[in-house]
Amino acid sequence: MREFILGTAGHVDHGKTSLVRTLTGIDTDRLKEEKERGITIELGFAHLDLPCGHRLGIIDVPGHEKFVKNMVAGAAGMDLVAFVIAADEGIMPQTREHMEICQLLGVRDGLVVLTKIDMVEPEWLELVQDEVREFCAGTFLAEAPILPVSSVSGAGIEELRQALDAKVAAMPAAEVQGPFRLAVDRVFTMKGFGAVITGTALSGRLRLGEELMLYPRGVKGKVRTIQVHGQEQGEVEAGRRTAINLQGLELDEIRRGDMAATPGSLAPTVRLDCELNLLASWGRELKHRAPVRLHLGTAEILARVLLLDEAESISAGTNGTLVQLVLQEAATAWPGDHFVLRSYSPVTTIGGGIVLHNQPKKRKRAKEEDRQASKALLTLLRRGTMEDKLLALTEESGPTGLSQDELAVRLGLFGNRLKKLIDPPLSRGLLQLVDQRYLAPSVVGRLQEGLCRILAVYHQAHPLKTGIAKEELRSQFQPELDVRLFQHCLAGLTRQGQIVQEQAELHLTSHQVTLQADEAELKTGITRIYQEAGLTPLNLQDLGPRLGGVPEGRLKEVLALLLQEGQLIKVNEALIFHAAALAALQQRLEAHLRQHGEIDAPGFKELTGLTRKFSIPLLEYFDKVRLTIRVGDKRQLRKG
Repeated sequence: MREFILGTAGHVDHGKTSLVRTLTGIDTDRLKEEKERGITIELGFAHLDLPCGHRLGIIDVPGHEKFVKNMVAGAAGMDLVAFVIAADEGIMPQTREHMEICQLLGVRDGLVVLTKIDMVEPEWLELVQDEVREFCAGTFLAEAPILPVSSVSGAGIEELRQALDAKVAAMPAAEVQGPFRLAVDRVFTMKGFGAVITGTALSGRLRLGEELMLYPRGVKGKVRTIQVHGQEQGEVEAGRRTAINLQGLELDEIRRGDMAATPGSLAPTVRLDCELNLLASWGRELKHRAPVRLHLGTAEILARVLLLDEAESISAGTNGTLVQLVLQEAATAWPGDHFVLRSYSPVTTIGGGIVLHNQPKKRKRAKEEDRQASKALLTLLRRGTMEDKLLALTEESGPTGLSQDELAVRLGLFGNRLKKLIDPPLSRGLLQLVDQRYLAPSVVGRLQEGLCRILAVYHQAHPLKTGIAKEELRSQFQPELDVRLFQHCLAGLTRQGQIVQEQAELHLTSHQVTLQADEAELKTGITRIYQEAGLTPLNLQDLGPRLGGVPEGRLKEVLALLLQEGQLIKVNEALIFHAAALAALQQRLEAHLRQHGEIDAPGFKELTGLTRKFSIPLLEYFDKVRLTIRVGDKRQLRKG
């Protein structure tokens, strides 16, 4: 047995609740105030088993103007609507508003029920039917059957039941996939059980013992009991009205308007990018930054409408306007979710639309390039393929990239369906995976261009340096790059032949150290001094005066070049030797060790004729380059 959701809609006191009672035998008025006033204030629920073998879950929504927000909540998750119009009154204000709300929320199927036919003459009924057909023209009910009934006499009820049976039998079954989502429309407690939530399952499947997260606050509860129309069930799937008893949550942690969903399937936000359609019947302009009441699922949230083009207002009846809604409190949505906007005061329905982006950045509109960028992205999110949307969202995320979980929430696509979407563009090089985050190649390309620019500037400022230390390059890039992303960019540049990495230094492939005449002369002078010094070299402070007072900065640059070329060797931070002097010493030490097997510090002093200032650092240097190994207070040749 499959279940579909039927919602009632129509003006106050047009007989919706009486119709449901006559059709199902269930009284949906559940509040004392409703009984006394004779109108529906809150949502009521019933069900009807049909001859085709399927079940209708019926939501009786209120028609009174003050309670239209509850009608919006009831329309979330409707498969079809029974649009109720009283034969004795015909089309009324809430009739029109409910029709507009149904269309804004994407309801696409239903039928028209003319109630109270026992109160009118046949000629009048015929006139009302003509009026209704004209009213429905151009709407989703344009071709829907119009069924006259009387809840008092029962006339037409069987024909209505047969029409509903035919509708449901022809409806395709929705594929149950993705995480579970339920828009909470009631919260209450049961003695001995605790908190209970009710609503229509919008997607997925839920089983006993699983966890649910209440968004946007992020509190979790464990499913203790599932009931569908008063019967306990082991699981519930999309399309069913259900009550869920949650363990581990108090009543004050849950509220109507929350979204109960599989943990990790939603992300709270205070901004939504949307396509907005304004009702012509509103008859007014909507200004940039106008306050509104957003109805999303079963939540009502105060918000402001930000227009994304240069306009300061949009006219009633305008469709397809791209806007950003800024919410006063967090909400959750998937792309494609429908919403309704009502004016702040006086409260009336002004329009609605669909969510395009559920985790957007703050949109700018002062510059034409910003306006065009917003338009291009949101138009693609509205009309592009799923791969287009995947690539656009990844591009927008910039160097941060998006994890698979973040992509799932932004696309409303999960599990294997998401993996099948990601794999082809990843294999074609349209996505890059860095440390489990997906980035656009264009983003990586811009980062690489930035790194190359830094290298070029560095080479220009330090022409005698062979390159820049990797960490120094990373620190100069602002904002500083994540280590793994930095390594990914360098690996790409190396493969492309744009940079060369030598030990811990990097340089552009095109960079070569070119000495000016005075620099070449300085290099020759330094080399000569270290050659003459042998194993008793000068320190940096003494070197400058020997070369005619060369500035220390220039001296260090040429020294660094000689060290890089291997003509000089740094033993420690204070001692630099000419490579030939060290090579000659190494031969003497190696010959001594092969003949005597070991040497201690005094023996090394005697061998070299050096003071401790030089001999000890040199012994430690030979240990460092793995010529010798220290055993106690002696050195031996390292084997191998």
